[in-house]
Amino acid sequence: MKAEILAVGTEILLGDIVNTNAQYISKRLADIGIYVYNQSVVGDNPNRLKKSYETAFERCNLVITTGGLGPTKDDITKEIAFDYFNKKSILNEKALKNIETYFKKTNKKMAESNKKQAFFPKDSLIIPNFNGTAPGCIIEEKNKILIMLPGPPKEMIPMFEESVIPFLKKFQDGILISKVLRLSGIGESSAAELIDDILSNQTNPTIAPYAKEGEVIFRITAKAKSEKEAEKLIEPMKKELIKRFGNNIYGEGETNLQTEVCKLLIEKNLTIATAESCTGGLLTSKLIEFPGVSKCLLEGIVTYSNTSKIKRLEVKKETLDKFGAVSAETACEMAKGIAKTSNSDIGISTTGIAGPDGHTKENPVGLVFLGLYINGTLKTKKLNLTGDRNKIRRRATIMALNWLRKEIMYI
Repeated sequence: MKAEILAVGTEILLGDIVNTNAQYISKRLADIGIYVYNQSVVGDNPNRLKKSYETAFERCNLVITTGGLGPTKDDITKEIAFDYFNKKSILNEKALKNIETYFKKTNKKMAESNKKQAFFPKDSLIIPNFNGTAPGCIIEEKNKILIMLPGPPKEMIPMFEESVIPFLKKFQDGILISKVLRLSGIGESSAAELIDDILSNQTNPTIAPYAKEGEVIFRITAKAKSEKEAEKLIEPMKKELIKRFGNNIYGEGETNLQTEVCKLLIEKNLTIATAESCTGGLLTSKLIEFPGVSKCLLEGIVTYSNTSKIKRLEVKKETLDKFGAVSAETACEMAKGIAKTSNSDIGISTTGIAGPDGHTKENPVGLVFLGLYINGTLKTKKLNLTGDRNKIRRRATIMALNWLRKEIMYI
């Protein structure tokens, strides 16, 4: 079965609302083996909406709409759909009663216009809404299925789970199972090149690479009759990717770099302290996102000025005078200083030029040095980053976390 998701609402086109419904519905349809071939957005315009229905059903046999089921005149999703299917609507007493009950439960007065939401064709299947006033409905006609749902996620999601998923499962001819591998320290194009032979010849399972800031994600998806069978198809592909990318793969599934770093620190019974300049606390903030980080994170400080670096981290004035605040030498002394003064096993530091000011020809915007004091050894890493001020800070933080992860792995 091919599906299209059609979001209705001028507010989405104007950027006032982010269309998270399409993402949610796509994931849930994939879980039951239904492929989403298209996602569309159309405003509250009768002619364009009707054309969108025509286009969607030309290429798919299942269309799911969200939005446009309210009581006002510009809420036209149902009305245009009924016109498209040449169906007359009548007042559905059960739907009306549910709407009235909702208003009583919330101690609000029901407007006469809300009755509009209770009109449906006789042969449609009503989807009750227990979290709002807009019922949804399902229309089946000549191998076409239209499912209409309200826009607010707090209403749409329960309706989808309680009514739509059970309805669609009868069309299920298999399931889609996906496993996600997360990589850091390698770009999307480089990662894709390393598996070009796989991407060129894939059938089942398939690999979809995509990039997020500072990481690459591989989604391995298999279609099978059962979850166990799908996982058997995925496993050899997963092993091959691990073989090719090694420790650039930092995790699997719903995780992130800071989570994996903190897990390693706790597992190895190591403590850490951070000294940040250009990242301004972002590195410490990322570590603090992990529940239980107090077992390993002793301290995090922002030493932005040279005076602070000298007083708090014992960075030598001669080092700053000779090499500057943005240097490998300063980064090393910062890392060692925070480790010594906090009595931690590991000290990590960041110093750089995030811009847009403060740069020179020798020290351009994006130049960042990381320092690491670990296992009694000092190490440094030089980064040349691009982007605006905040992007440079974020990228430096991500690269610091990934470097830290790789170093901890071998302790």
